[in-house]
Amino acid sequence: MTDPDALWPVRLRLSDVQRRTAALELEADDGRRVAIARALDLLALACFTARVEVRPWLDGLEITACWDADFTQTCGVSLDPFKTTVSGEFIVRAVPEGSPAAGAPASEITVDPNAEDPPDLLEGEEVDVGAYLVEHLALEVDPFPRKPGAEFEPPPSEDPASPFAVLKVLKPEPPKE
Repeated sequence: MTDPDALWPVRLRLSDVQRRTAALELEADDGRRVAIARALDLLALACFTARVEVRPWLDGLEITACWDADFTQTCGVSLDPFKTTVSGEFIVRAVPEGSPAAGAPASEITVDPNAEDPPDLLEGEEVDVGAYLVEHLALEVDPFPRKPGAEFEPPPSEDPASPFAVLKVLKPEPPKE
């Protein structure tokens, strides 16, 4: 996939977020939707909107977002195009490099599915909210799309030849007298 930062750049400076909460109503324009659809292997992305709130969190920020998207995919069974509507929400926290909230890199990774995700590390003074939105949309796109009602019907199989029939074919015919 293409770099999500380049698909829908909505950048905020960390220093601005530290002063006040930002509430954003976002809608991807035609050009952005075409680029996102191409990157996610969609036929079309008709609509991609989001309601985002970015607020200070420790020495970083917290992004809370609700988003909706309408897109067209190709059915993997019938090869027909079909429309899909998805929506989602997420909360992401990010801190600058060197932040005490980032924690020390561990030599071993322990995964606790019930624990909160660790904060992302910001590269520089900006956060790209659009990149997070595109990333979460990509997670919702079915990699094996199937149009509702489409069912795979395997081709009819021929009866397998018996082992003896296969051997008979290999045996040469006796000479005729």
